[in-house]
Amino acid sequence: MSNNLLRVRQKIVDTIVYASYNRNIRGRSMLKINIVAVGSIKEKFFTDAINEYKKRLSRFCKFNIIEVEERAQEKSVETKIKLESQALINALKGYVVLLDREGKEISSEGLSALLNDCATQNYSEISFIIGGSNGVSDELKKLANKSISFGKVTYPHQLFRVVLTEQIYRALTILNNMPYHK
Repeated sequence: MSNNLLRVRQKIVDTIVYASYNRNIRGRSMLKINIVAVGSIKEKFFTDAINEYKKRLSRFCKFNIIEVEERAQEKSVETKIKLESQALINALKGYVVLLDREGKEISSEGLSALLNDCATQNYSEISFIIGGSNGVSDELKKLANKSISFGKVTYPHQLFRVVLTEQIYRALTILNNMPYHK
């Protein structure tokens, strides 16, 4: 079979799997996934990477990035954490997942299981929180349904948005038995 025919065949299979997933697991409405983060992306290459995964995610979910203001002008770290956390809380919707170095370490398969559990438990929306460089308030930590970690390393916040977006895409391809995850 030619490469073009193989690609067409794979697209048909992917569409059938995707439609089956939407119908059997999530019912009629498409899952909404938000990344709620402090600050904005400044580098074009990070924006390009996120946009590529956002395009890929569109077949599985409604994906949004919600940015809240970074309070860099605040001199007090406590005030900065409080104001940024309150802005994050105001933007949260649905099942809330806090990304935290002290959270439970999770694998790609674990993230896939988490998304599946949320979808099967009738959560139509999931919000992933990326706090500011000084962390988040205890109030926000208590509001989160789950706190997860991608390891003990520290990532630049802009890069971490790319990593999280890719991991969400990977998790959804795992759920749909697609060959992206090896």
